[in-house]
Parts: sequence; structure tokens; C-alpha cells
Amino acid sequence: MRKNILNYVNTKFFYGWIIVGIANIGIFSSGPGQSHTFSVFVEPISQDLQLSSASIASAYGLATLIAAFLLPYMGKLIDRYGARFSLIIISIILGISCIFFGAASNFLMLTVGFGFLRFFGQGSLMLGCANLVSQWFDSKRGFAMSLMALGFGMSMAVHPPLSQLLIDEYGWKYAWIILGVSTWIIMVPALFILAWNNPENIGLKPDGEKKTKLTKDEVQVIEGLNLKEALKENSFYILAAMWFGMAMLVTTLHFYQVTILTNQGISNEYAASLFTISAVAMVVFMPLVGKFFDNFPTKYVLATGLLINSISLISITYSNNDAYSLFYAISFGINNAFSMTMFGYIWPRYFGRKHLGSIQGTGQMIGVIGASLGPLPVGFAIDYLGSSLVTIRCLSVYPIIMAIIIIMFLKSPSSLSINSKLE
Repeated sequence: MRKNILNYVNTKFFYGWIIVGIANIGIFSSGPGQSHTFSVFVEPISQDLQLSSASIASAYGLATLIAAFLLPYMGKLIDRYGARFSLIIISIILGISCIFFGAASNFLMLTVGFGFLRFFGQGSLMLGCANLVSQWFDSKRGFAMSLMALGFGMSMAVHPPLSQLLIDEYGWKYAWIILGVSTWIIMVPALFILAWNNPENIGLKPDGEKKTKLTKDEVQVIEGLNLKEALKENSFYILAAMWFGMAMLVTTLHFYQVTILTNQGISNEYAASLFTISAVAMVVFMPLVGKFFDNFPTKYVLATGLLINSISLISITYSNNDAYSLFYAISFGINNAFSMTMFGYIWPRYFGRKHLGSIQGTGQMIGVIGASLGPLPVGFAIDYLGSSLVTIRCLSVYPIIMAIIIIMFLKSPSSLSINSKLE
């Protein structure tokens, strides 16, 4: 059946776009492991289990940090067994994790449940989907990644209201059972029937350079450094520092947006509604960002994304009326478009596809650690200084510094054949 579908599609268009669709659904299905879904459950869990919001936040942060350190091992498994098989197993365990989380009756079970959801949802499922798309595209990778990442915007739009509806109808515990079963229904059949690890396995080349199958001798050799080799490259540490900062600062804005804006006189309702505006801006700009990555030197596109990150941080500190808040929301949406495209693009771009899982897993770990630690400086400023504005403005300098470093020092490893126009 898989072969018949493959042969039919390849007579019409490049099969890689089917892979992008599967990965898009996968990013959407990571919703049960994402912060925007958890936010709906904090209050009912707090009331039912008699746990404070601080206790729930502590369980969430600890679980996220532990999950981050396990991601390199998942990357190695993806290298060994391929993204398709790995994603099938990840999707099955994610569904089980949702059901387990719904059965949580105390702090320990809640923490373990958070750990499984963060590792298999926010971490492994996104990692596997990015790996899958990276294998199928090269010169069009930026655009493909941007289309894949639209699934995140869909999840932001669907999972919070859907979860609230399920909570209202069935309670928070049964809501998680439904989310778990829906993960199996959405992901497992699509992966089992439609997914292939890479185009070379079926005689094709990345980007659909040829619509006809290649002969055995013509199949393109898959290039790439292994993790040990990548760790010897200065470019790895520049990208890691960039991704740590981007994940840290974007998460900070997600986490404290309503708090910061309401402290500046914006109503709770309007502050919350700005998430929708940011999501729309992200969806609109994401394909454009992908095209930028495909058609312009990578370091300048990365620097642009970092400068927009800085603009988002600065603009929220001046958002004391509806007009300035709207500007912030749009800039933050564009910021998300860059960050969601970056996370899957940068590692294959600079280190190739051959050992992508282990390198991407390590990079993802660094980003998740940044996301875990990001809200701490702003939270400290709010609690002990009475205002976070000076702290946020100081943090906005970090992406500017990284943009300068990237423009001046970021280069592709000399051992890889990278298209020179992307330099």
C-alpha cells in the first residue's frame, strides 16, 4: 500500500511535500506537551489535587529540565532507527503519557507525568518531525520547515480552547485521556502508511531535483558530521549560544506577557487576546521567513531574527496602551516565525544530514534548558524589584550581541559541501 501511494504521488509532485504535511500534523500533535495547553489545566489541577500554583510550576520546571538532558539520547535513537519508526514509538508513548497524566493524584505523579509529556511531546516529537523534514529538503529546507512549523500555530489556536471545552464537559482527568487517544488517531496511521525516512531510501533526491527514480549508482551520498566532529567546530557553539538565548527569551515573553502588560495598565482580557494576534502574525510571516532562509545568506537571516527578538523585548516594556501593545504582539508573532523555523533549520544547514539526530538532539537540549531557565530573571525582578522593565531591557542586549557575533564569525565547516550562496 505504501509503495502504491508513493508511486502515484511521485507522478504528480515531489513526495517530500507529503512528508512536510505529516510533520506539520506531528508539530500540531505535540500540543499536549506544550506550555499553551498546560496553562488551561493549572487551575483545575490545583483545586482537585490541593496543590498551589507554585508547586505545579515547580513540577513543570523540574520535569522540563530533566527532559532536556534526555533529548541527545533520543537523537541518537533517531539516527539509529530512523525518524519514521522513532516517531511511531514516540506518538504511542505520548498517548500513554497523556493517560498517565490524567490519572495523577499527587505531586510525584504530576511531576513524572509532566516529565513524560515534555520529553515525548515538546521534545521528542518536535525533534523527530524536524529530522524527517530535514532529510527530505536541502535548498528548499527553509520553506519546508516554515510549513511544518505552522502546526505549532494551529496547536496554539486549537489546543487551549479544545482543552477548556473538554474540562468543562468531562473534567480535567478525562480531558487528558481524550487528548491521548486523539494523538494515536492523528499520528500513528499517517506515520505507518505515508512516512519514509529519507528520499535516498526510495531512489529520490532532496527537494525533488528529479521526478524519476535514480539508479543505484546515482543515489546521492548523505553528507554530515557526527556529534563528536560537530563539537569541534566553532559554529556549533555560536549556534548553541544563539539558540539558548532565543529559546530563553521567547519563553520569557510567553510566560510573563499578561503579567507584564497588566502591570503597565493593559486589561487582562486585551493582554490575553494579544496571543491570538501574535499567532496570526506568526502564521502569516512564517512562509516568508522560510523563503528568506532559502534565498539569502543564512547568517544575515539569523541576525535579522535576533534583532526582531530584541525589538519584541524592548517593545513590551513600552506597551502601556493598546496601540503600542498591538505593535509588540505583531513583532512577537514575527519573532515566533523566526524561532520556529530556526529550530529545525540550523543544525542540518551547518552539519549535514548523516548524523542529524544526535546533533539536533543536543541542540534541542540546549534550547529546552534555555526555555526552562528563561523566566527566572524576570520572575526575580517582579518579586524583589517590583518591576521587570529594566531587566527585560538588559536582556534585549543579548540577541544584539549574538547577531554581531554571527555576522562576524559564523561559518560552515570546511569539510562539508555547502552551497556558497548560503554563506
